[in-house]
Amino acid sequence: MKDKSARNGAVRAPLTASGPSASPSWNILKKCVFVDGIAVVIMVVLAFILTDPDGVLSVLFGSFLVIAFFGLSQLVGHLFSKRMPEAVMGIFVMTYFVKVVGFAAVLFALGTPTWLNKPWFAGAAVVCVLLWQATEVIIFSKQRFLIFGAPEQKVTPAEFPPEVASSLEGDTKDATHDK
Repeated sequence: MKDKSARNGAVRAPLTASGPSASPSWNILKKCVFVDGIAVVIMVVLAFILTDPDGVLSVLFGSFLVIAFFGLSQLVGHLFSKRMPEAVMGIFVMTYFVKVVGFAAVLFALGTPTWLNKPWFAGAAVVCVLLWQATEVIIFSKQRFLIFGAPEQKVTPAEFPPEVASSLEGDTKDATHDK
């Protein structure tokens, strides 16, 4: 059968199902670090031009904290998704708790260093959080997840009910009216 909508009358091939994305957490982590890395370079250059070395250090410190704590959950998700896929959501909740408490603990433990430029630190942290979250949502929305049916469970047309099997073979009649 020729596909009239295809160029040059290409023959339509049977559709095959694609599987889930391989390691979605690792893919998300790489792309989030890449996007945040570009933002950090831009902010460091701006801080270098507009302020002193303390502004540059503040940008690096704020961005490093965000990337480290946000990357933690994706890295843990990647490591546990293959070993214990049923526990990944619980692990994400635990790492979220670690992110919030750990981030606060680092800030409280350090206090306010004398070199910290608060506006550049806060600006870098906010920019990194917003970019990380936006990238994470965009990349996650493009991931493919296998929702039902394992790849090793193949169903042959012979296993379908007769009504469905006949429609799969190209029979355009409604199988319920054939009786």
